[in-house]
Amino acid sequence: MELATGRVVAAERHAFRHIDPILLAAAIGLAVIGLFAIYSATHQSLAAVHLDPGRFVKRQLTFLAVGAVVLMLAVSFDYRLLKVYAGMIYVSSLVLLVLVRTPFGTSVKGAQRWFELFGFQLAPSEIAKLALVAMLAAFLSELRGDLTLQDVFRTAGLAAIPAFLVFLQPDLGSSIVFAAILVGMLVVAGTRARYLLVLALTAVVLIVAGFQVGLVREYQIERLQAFLDPASVSADALHNREQAEIAIGSGGLTGVGFGKGSQTNLDFVPEQHTDFVFTVAGEELGLLGAGLIIALLSIVIWRALTIAATTPDVFGRVAAAGIACWFGFQTFQNVGMCLGIMPVTGVPLPFVSYGGSSLFAGMLALGLLQNIHLRSAGPVRR
Repeated sequence: MELATGRVVAAERHAFRHIDPILLAAAIGLAVIGLFAIYSATHQSLAAVHLDPGRFVKRQLTFLAVGAVVLMLAVSFDYRLLKVYAGMIYVSSLVLLVLVRTPFGTSVKGAQRWFELFGFQLAPSEIAKLALVAMLAAFLSELRGDLTLQDVFRTAGLAAIPAFLVFLQPDLGSSIVFAAILVGMLVVAGTRARYLLVLALTAVVLIVAGFQVGLVREYQIERLQAFLDPASVSADALHNREQAEIAIGSGGLTGVGFGKGSQTNLDFVPEQHTDFVFTVAGEELGLLGAGLIIALLSIVIWRALTIAATTPDVFGRVAAAGIACWFGFQTFQNVGMCLGIMPVTGVPLPFVSYGGSSLFAGMLALGLLQNIHLRSAGPVRR
C-alpha cells in the first residue's frame, strides 16, 4: 500500500514537469507589466492625499502571492474531480450573486457588486465565470450524440441565470462575458449553426424586451449611444472614451516614458488602474508596450486553445475552450473600449488590472488549464 502510494506521488511529481512553460511565462509577464502600470496610475494621486504611493502595488503583490498559491492548488488535484463538484460550485456561485444584492454586499458608485472582507473587496461575478465554465463543461460532456435544440436552450439557461444576476448589479460587461463563454463552449461542443442562430435571435428578442421594460439603466443606454452615435450624446458621456483615446494616441511608438504620462498623472482617464489600465501602457510605453500586452494575452489564449485541441477528455477540452473564450472576449472588450471600437463597460484586463477577485479567478483558470495540460501530456492517467 505504502509502495503504491509512493509511486503515485513520484508519478505526480514527474507529471509537474509537463506544465506549459509558455502559458505560465505569458501570465507572469502580464502580471509584472500590471504592477508597473498600477503604480504609474496611482502613485501621484495617493501621494497628493499623503498616502503611501505604493499602496495599490503592495496590495496587488499580496494578491499575486495568494494567487500563486491558488494556482498551485488548482494544479495539484485531478481536474476531473471538478466535474463531480461542478453543480455544487455553480449553485454556490449563484448564492453569492444573490447575497451580494442584500445588505451583506457593498455598494460603490451605484453598483452593488462586492463583499467587503478584511478591508478587501471580493466580486462574486469573477468567481462565477469559472463556476459557469465548470458547470457547462460538466453538462456538455455528459450529452451523447449531436446536440439538440433542447440541449442548446438548457445549456443557455444555465448561463442565463448568473448572467442575469450579474446584470442586475448592474454589470453589463461581465454579463456579456458570460454570453461569450456560452457561445464558445457550444461551438466547441459541436452545436449546429442553425441552433446558434435560433439562440442569437432569442437573445435579440430578450434584449429588446429588456430595453422596453426598463431593465437597462439610463447610463448604460447613454454609453451605447456614445459608441454608436457620438454626436447624439453629451460631452460627459464621451469623456471616458475620448480621454482613453487621447492617452493611447499620445504614446506614439515608444511612449512618453514610464511615470511621465500627463493623461495618467493628471487623472484624466478614470479608473485607470482597473478598467482602463491599458491606456497607461499605451501612453507611457507606446505601441510597443501596448502591443506587448496584446501579444502576451494572445499567447495565453493560444495556449488555452491548444490545450483544448489536444486534450482527449471531453470535459477538459470544453472547459479549456471556455476559459479561452472568457479571456479572449474580455481582452477584446477591455482593449476595444480603450481604443473606441467597443462601448465602455467595466471589465478588467486579465492578469493586468488591479483587483484581487479578477486576479484570483484568472489564477484559478490558469491552474485549471495547466492541470488539464499536464494530465493530458504527462504520464499520470487515473
